[in-house]
Amino acid sequence: MSRTSKPLITIENISKSYGGVQALSKVCLNILPGEVHGLCGENGAGKSTLIKCLAGVVSPETGTITVDGKPLSHGDIHATEAAGIAVIHQESTAFLDLDLVENLFVGREIKKYGWLNRRAMERQALAVMHRLDVTLDLHTPLREFSIAQRQMVEMARACLRDCRLLIMDEPTASLSARETKTLLGLVKQLRESGVSVLYVSHRLEEIAELCDRVTVFRDGRLVATTPIDQLDRNQLIGQMVGREINALTRREEHAGQTDEVRASITGLYSRGSFSDISFEVRAGEILGIGGLVGAGRSEVARAIFGADRYDQGEIKIDGASLKKGSIQAAIEAGIAMVPEDRQHQGLILPMSVSENLSLTILTEITRHRLIHHGHETAQVQHLMRRLAVKAANAKMEAASLSGGNQQKVVLGKWLAIKPKFLILDEPTRGVDVAAKAEIHRLIRELTEAGMATLIMTSDLPELLTLSDRIQVMCEGRIAGQLDGATATEEQVMRLAFPRSEAQLT
Repeated sequence: MSRTSKPLITIENISKSYGGVQALSKVCLNILPGEVHGLCGENGAGKSTLIKCLAGVVSPETGTITVDGKPLSHGDIHATEAAGIAVIHQESTAFLDLDLVENLFVGREIKKYGWLNRRAMERQALAVMHRLDVTLDLHTPLREFSIAQRQMVEMARACLRDCRLLIMDEPTASLSARETKTLLGLVKQLRESGVSVLYVSHRLEEIAELCDRVTVFRDGRLVATTPIDQLDRNQLIGQMVGREINALTRREEHAGQTDEVRASITGLYSRGSFSDISFEVRAGEILGIGGLVGAGRSEVARAIFGADRYDQGEIKIDGASLKKGSIQAAIEAGIAMVPEDRQHQGLILPMSVSENLSLTILTEITRHRLIHHGHETAQVQHLMRRLAVKAANAKMEAASLSGGNQQKVVLGKWLAIKPKFLILDEPTRGVDVAAKAEIHRLIRELTEAGMATLIMTSDLPELLTLSDRIQVMCEGRIAGQLDGATATEEQVMRLAFPRSEAQLT
């Protein structure tokens, strides 16, 4: 971190509200040159709103932001870019139908004689991808990339700009351990080169490793800014939530589990995605699926739910074969799925919280082809209370919620149908420690009541905490099974890595 006491960014008395909810209240903050500044807080604490103010996406109602002492125009994205501020958002802002190169240079294309200079853009794209130690096809549409790969493209796009402040909002939420290591190394390189980084993360171990100072928000207010060497994990959590959080401990072995096989997957095969996938999930059991990003976990989940067709194999629910490639058949059989990509696959963002929560129960709340709003309101309010969704009211657009609250709405939408078999793909991605504890508690409660649960997660502590059994995937196959009560992170990772790479460690 730079020894200079003159801040690069100074934020004074910034306030912003949405529909009566005070997202930020008189926030004051400074970021020093060459500093990695951590920003922590529960979902809905105001972190994303501050980022939007810095990025020029929204205008604060009061207060000022200066860069090197010069005022920054509010609500002006171009002024933000000109000041050297770049943002990597929690949710990908990629253009899915454009290829990698086009995404990197959209809005700032290189031209020669008035024509696009594709060759020059490809050279720069290769250079920045090499810097990030990422190998991706430059000509592939972003739609064909995984969430993790799209996030790496976002990082590359930010790095192409000569930025002075790089804002990173949950950058590792969808990354594998290897990709996360690469990212953290890059952040350290940026700090050494004098770039300031505002690092927003719920992963406290990353905050401890990277950050020079940490600022904590709670309910739209700044609680404290503290040098990292004067702050331990418990103090940080206490500042974030303002109350005691029960430790996330391993689930009591086989709590609620029966011998009744709820879901049986046999010989599932999909060319290019996965092969010979076989397992059973019993009522009252949590089966965890671990593995690296790209191992095929999400593809298996989508195949079971009918979102993707598969070439061979059989899926049975309560002994009855499930029709291949039919989401409707899966729902009718009692299957629900919370997808990894909540914004594109889990929610209809322009619709309200109420409308999103009601999507799966329209037949229940409809009378004579009209929605009975009394029934809808009762169901929605019950789900919002149960999941502690933070929203001014149920009529707010889902797009206006924080990432963690959006995730709760996706989960609530499916819990409304009282599923027999729940599939969760990265259930707490981008969710704060308190919300994670709430979601874990709910998963355990539902499972112990007899629901079968399948969890795909890159979060190793989460995998070990929740699972009765753990199956680990590697390169599209199941590499092995572990007992959830005794499994360790090292055992999971040894199975997750291909043999050739595991031998090098």
